Amino acid sequence: MHRLEAKIRAIADFPEPGIVFRDITPLVSDPAALQLALYQMMNPFLGEAIHAVAGIEARGFIFGSLAAWELKVGFVPLRKPGKLPYDVHTASYDLEYGSNSLEVHTDAIKPGDRVLLMDDLIATGGTAAASCELLERLGAKIVGCAFLIELDELNGREQLTKYHVHSLLHY
Repeated sequence: MHRLEAKIRAIADFPEPGIVFRDITPLVSDPAALQLALYQMMNPFLGEAIHAVAGIEARGFIFGSLAAWELKVGFVPLRKPGKLPYDVHTASYDLEYGSNSLEVHTDAIKPGDRVLLMDDLIATGGTAAASCELLERLGAKIVGCAFLIELDELNGREQLTKYHVHSLLHY
């Protein structure tokens, strides 16, 4: 994991004072690091039956779409409001520095589909919890939640206690 940690850049006071942004751009621009991160994120779930991978906008699309391709399953984008052109379900959530909402197409998955949720980072857990809520509203069974980075001091994992949560890097 040290190899991956070396590819994460810390940017102070972004997007606002007091926040340390964990920039994954150096990691995703390095093919070997990106592949290592993806496989390590997926590893605990490889024995599971998975019908789809859901990714949270925007950086979750990177890992989620690659994982869906590797697993030979479909990808479900969870988007910010107003980005999806069809009928949607919406869930709101709080961030460590504000609030937002996510949307998913009402026909993105079938009831009973087993879904792996992926994102680059879990902080307060609000985004991931809202994502799981949206998927479950469609009838999904959440196989687990995989994150590249977990900000431990924000206790986001506590919002996901009913799911298998796997994070590679802890700050």
